[in-house]
Amino acid sequence: MHPDIRWQDVDTVLLDMDGTLLDLAFDNYFWQQLVPETYGAARGVSPQEAQALIRQEYSAVQHTLNWYCLDYWSERLGLDICAMTTAQGPRALLREDTVPFLDALKACGKQRILLTNAHPHNLAVKLEHTGLGAHLDLLLSTHTFGYPKEDQRLWQAVRQETGLNPEKTLFIDDSEPILDAAAQFGIRYCLGVTNPDSGLADKHYLRHPSLNDYRRLIPSLTVKELP
Repeated sequence: MHPDIRWQDVDTVLLDMDGTLLDLAFDNYFWQQLVPETYGAARGVSPQEAQALIRQEYSAVQHTLNWYCLDYWSERLGLDICAMTTAQGPRALLREDTVPFLDALKACGKQRILLTNAHPHNLAVKLEHTGLGAHLDLLLSTHTFGYPKEDQRLWQAVRQETGLNPEKTLFIDDSEPILDAAAQFGIRYCLGVTNPDSGLADKHYLRHPSLNDYRRLIPSLTVKELP
């Protein structure tokens, strides 16, 4: 499904960060390779055992705020996840289509709000290495609200905080359950990213329109409406 957005009806664009504005390769490497390797070395267990143990830990808290919480994982795994994140900061990369799209949104007077489940430390490290913050109007980490994007209470809190009108909002994310939560809240346009990780095959969405390059949205965004 391709997006059919009436841009004249959109005031606010909400954007996820990892896999949506930044290449998810950073996070996939960090959580699926580096953390199990570091954990295995610290515990003296084989890479296979470490992978299995870590996978079990991840699945136990998926779609909760703890899944995204560096403090939780530091305590749970006995690793300094914040320090590891800082050390890996240079690996954080913007998608090629991110800045052209964000700049086009600005030129058309749309409000650009980052809405990420990333922990504030993770967010700060990525902003430092990518310069992403310069292309956004507001940056929100769900940790400051106490709920992840999967939770309806988060959407209520974001509306209260920003004054956004769900009927005049576009939301872009690379997680179908999160897009579902946004749609349930009443966000008018929910759009999936098919290529969050530049090193992996495209993913497919069952319930939402999707695309792999935001630059394809720019012509319709910048076209002048006929009176």
